Amino acid sequence: MAGSQWELPPELCCRPMAFVALTGLDVVYNAVHRAIWDAFCANRRADRVPISFKVLPGDHEYPKCRTKRTSYEWYIPKGILKTGWMNKHLNLVPALVVLFYELDWDDPQWKEKQSECATKVEIVRTSLQGRNTKVAVVLIQKKTPLPPGEDLVASERAATLCNACDLSGKSLFVLPHTDHLVGYIIRLENAFYEHAQTYYYTEIRRVKSHKEFLNKTTHQLLFVRHQFKIAFFSELKQDTQNALKYYRTAYSLVHELRAHETNMLEIKTMAGFINYKICRLCFQHNTPLDAIAQFRKHIDLCKKKIGSAELAFEHAAWMSKQFQSFGELFDEAIKLGLTAIQTQNPGFYYQQAACYSQDRKQLSQQLCQAGATSPSSEPWDTQTGGLDFYGQRPWRQGHQSIMIHLLLSNIDLTRILKTEMCLCLSLPQQELIIALLSNAVAQFKKYKCPRMKSHLMVQMGEEYYYAKDYTKALKLLDYVMCDYRTERWWGLLTAILTTALRCAYLMASVKDYIIYCMELLGRASTLKEEHKLRIENNLIQVLMNEVPDAEPECDASSDGAARSLWNDRMALAASNELTIEVQDYIPFIQCKAKFQCPSFHVDQPIQLQVFLRADCPHPVSFNKLAVSLSNQEYNQWCVVESAGQECMSLLPGKTKCHNFSFVAKTEDVGKKIELTGMELMLGSDSGRCVFLSWRGAGGDAASTHEALQASRSSRRWGREVEARQELDWDSLTMQHSTMIISRVPKISVQLSHRPPALNNEMYCINLTVQSQEGVVAKGVKLTAGLKPGQDANLGQTTHVSLDGSKVCDDTAPALLPDVPLGDLKPGEKLERCVYVNCVSTGSRVFLFHVAYSIDTTVEGRQIVCKCHKVEKVIIILLTVSTNTPQLQSQLQEVVLQTDECASECFCLRCPALANSNNTVATGQYLISWRRKSSSANSPLIQTVVTLPHVILESVPLYIHAELPSYGRVRESLSVRYHIENRTSLVQEVEMAVEPSDAFMFSGLKQVRLRILPGSEQQMLYNYYPLMAGYQTLPQLNISLPRCLTTNTHTLRRFLPQRIFVKVTASLLSACVNIF
Repeated sequence: MAGSQWELPPELCCRPMAFVALTGLDVVYNAVHRAIWDAFCANRRADRVPISFKVLPGDHEYPKCRTKRTSYEWYIPKGILKTGWMNKHLNLVPALVVLFYELDWDDPQWKEKQSECATKVEIVRTSLQGRNTKVAVVLIQKKTPLPPGEDLVASERAATLCNACDLSGKSLFVLPHTDHLVGYIIRLENAFYEHAQTYYYTEIRRVKSHKEFLNKTTHQLLFVRHQFKIAFFSELKQDTQNALKYYRTAYSLVHELRAHETNMLEIKTMAGFINYKICRLCFQHNTPLDAIAQFRKHIDLCKKKIGSAELAFEHAAWMSKQFQSFGELFDEAIKLGLTAIQTQNPGFYYQQAACYSQDRKQLSQQLCQAGATSPSSEPWDTQTGGLDFYGQRPWRQGHQSIMIHLLLSNIDLTRILKTEMCLCLSLPQQELIIALLSNAVAQFKKYKCPRMKSHLMVQMGEEYYYAKDYTKALKLLDYVMCDYRTERWWGLLTAILTTALRCAYLMASVKDYIIYCMELLGRASTLKEEHKLRIENNLIQVLMNEVPDAEPECDASSDGAARSLWNDRMALAASNELTIEVQDYIPFIQCKAKFQCPSFHVDQPIQLQVFLRADCPHPVSFNKLAVSLSNQEYNQWCVVESAGQECMSLLPGKTKCHNFSFVAKTEDVGKKIELTGMELMLGSDSGRCVFLSWRGAGGDAASTHEALQASRSSRRWGREVEARQELDWDSLTMQHSTMIISRVPKISVQLSHRPPALNNEMYCINLTVQSQEGVVAKGVKLTAGLKPGQDANLGQTTHVSLDGSKVCDDTAPALLPDVPLGDLKPGEKLERCVYVNCVSTGSRVFLFHVAYSIDTTVEGRQIVCKCHKVEKVIIILLTVSTNTPQLQSQLQEVVLQTDECASECFCLRCPALANSNNTVATGQYLISWRRKSSSANSPLIQTVVTLPHVILESVPLYIHAELPSYGRVRESLSVRYHIENRTSLVQEVEMAVEPSDAFMFSGLKQVRLRILPGSEQQMLYNYYPLMAGYQTLPQLNISLPRCLTTNTHTLRRFLPQRIFVKVTASLLSACVNIF
């Protein structure tokens, strides 16, 4: 079958739109006509009616209409659907022909132009004879017409023109060529659309009228044809719901046809066409589940309709196209807004299409292999004419009815097979498969399906391999292998590596060939022993700069070209050295390295171990092992090379350890030394040198998981692991870095002091340093003071000094750095006193750091080690408190012990207020003191305590009350209030007594009086208690009308508020008698 046989016709895939032909427009030479045509076609928005316009000449010949059949009694159809029918109604037979004619209502040559217009209309009708196509006339006018009914001349002439052209009033239009041309065009389009709707409705009725003449015995094909035509006309009419209904009916009727080998292809072709239409409309109606259900039903019904076994390739090609078409529909719907999910996306359909294409390719190759010679070219093989009906054979057109023989003749089968053999030799089937797989990969990548994407990329790589595009095949396979290494799919990885190795061989890519050989020899490979032996021999040949043997299953025709390429590669001397980064692979040589300790003292040799293991069948020889460190000056101590002609070797499955040792430099103290890489050289200078390079401490793509599994196994079977004699490779841990730390100091640092430390005191801390070294400690230095990293305010309130004879000022530092103490001989002791002065309370951490240098020898090398010892002390600051300032203190010569507190009390008399400021400072309290244990020459410590401020209030009156300490219930209680005027002014006083529920009282309830300066006024009240207990006295309110600034609440503070009232004896005895 031809390669385009399975391509869906474009008229089936496009959106059907009503076809309207425009005549009478000269779009080339007439600017007005060109503007009208541009308004119809240019920049059509989605909201405009779906019409397909085409400009045709006035005398255009339309397809002739055949004579209508009046009876189907003896008619036997030759096929289901003609190949040109859809295109005819989309592009050839218009639903409406519109004649454009320039004519104004007031044209002076009206009669002549009216006749000319009628003649042109008649010519159009003649070319459409026998068809129901509508005809309309549009008059192009220069003036804007008046509203209907106002222009009598226009109405009269329009009626005359309609009679002359035999048109109805609805078929005559006026198009003024003004600034609002697009608006008039849109109105014309809507009118044209209504005429087109009427035409397609008429066509649907005409097709439906044939049903009564058909019978199900001989006219089964016509039932399908008519339902398809009705559905297609409904689409042209934009009635998609009815179109979907008729397509479903047509689909059911197709599968009711009696199928045999001669018409199987036609049935499947039409079923595919109708299924495409149904699925497209379901997506258009936003019912994707219906589309998917329809497609699944379609596949279930058709997947077994293969026909003759020899035609299985043809069925596979058809199935592939079905899945591809549905995938494209699905993808198009998603672009228009449909939401897909991970488990239901177009990628699955593209994948299935690719699978069927692969089946078709295999079946076609089998046909080509079965044919000993190329198919001969016969006259019937080279027919150039098109098919009359969809799905029919070119040499059996019109003979697919049910009345013919039920079996394919031998000549038909031979023709099909020979045609397929020709296509097998000429058609690039791999390109089709790769395109489908590429679409599927893009979809699975979009919907985050990484494993499906990897699986299909492997298939793409294999197809590129079959297409002999080895570069692209290797690129895809190499990309996918990273995922399979990570997920540990060893069987899949081995299969992919085998294909990649063949590609590398056929390309003569030396580096890739060596990489894949090493990985196929490694522990991740599932190849049998004999295959590994062959690969190892080939690898050895490449290392010896010889051409390797051909890989099995390679194309014999490509082997000669590959060997020629290999010979050219071997002749290039510049390419004899290769470096391969094996960290991302799983090579047949494993490498791990570790420092024996996470840290080493500078006076200790650094121990480094490198472990090697080979997984190949035979021993492996290597010539050099080099370790790279972050400090390259150490690299010279970490190299091992073969001596002379002898090579170092690794036995299969055995672990070999190489130990390296070097001495660190003193300037690297406090720094990390890291492993940056390792190199193992295979081959020799006489052949080819291959450097296997590991980053860091070694390992490969599978090491992390293997180490995890080993740790779990060791926890579960710990005793068995300990009992093993040989090193367990998986349990070896990698230590990629070590820290160089200073030498362990052999001095003792002791601190002594007598806490607590007091505020402003010159607090003494005694430091004793004694050397325990065997040689002289040189350049001893002391750093003492506040430890860095604490609160920043502590650094400003803490001072450190070595001179205790005077108090530190603010210029003294908080930390004394690098105070020289001289040299210390073995056993010598050194003492120093450090004074600390703190002006604020709280805890502080002090640091004492003693550093020195010493000469020592490490592995025969003399080095100078710098040692240091650090001691810390925490000091808590306290202070002495008092209540009053006085020159003659009661605390003079008082000695306070730990946790004791001293206090003294003095009365203060407030002076008269000199200004409006009500706040008075009470001064400072100064204490001079020293520790009892300190010497008489030590300075006195001055501690200043700032006393709080006092808020004063000016009160013109002083009030106090005379009353007994208690009262008795129902016994009179006398209360006398004394009111004294302490100002130089006469004070007017208003007094009022508020009633109380607990007391009755006698006396002036409200009074107003005047008090002379310096005099006193007394007020007497008799209170009569009514209840026992603590009772609130009647409230005395005093106000000063002449001193509005005085607060009443301030005066109330001088008066008692409550009094205790006892129960009388008589009342108590009366209560007892009651009970």
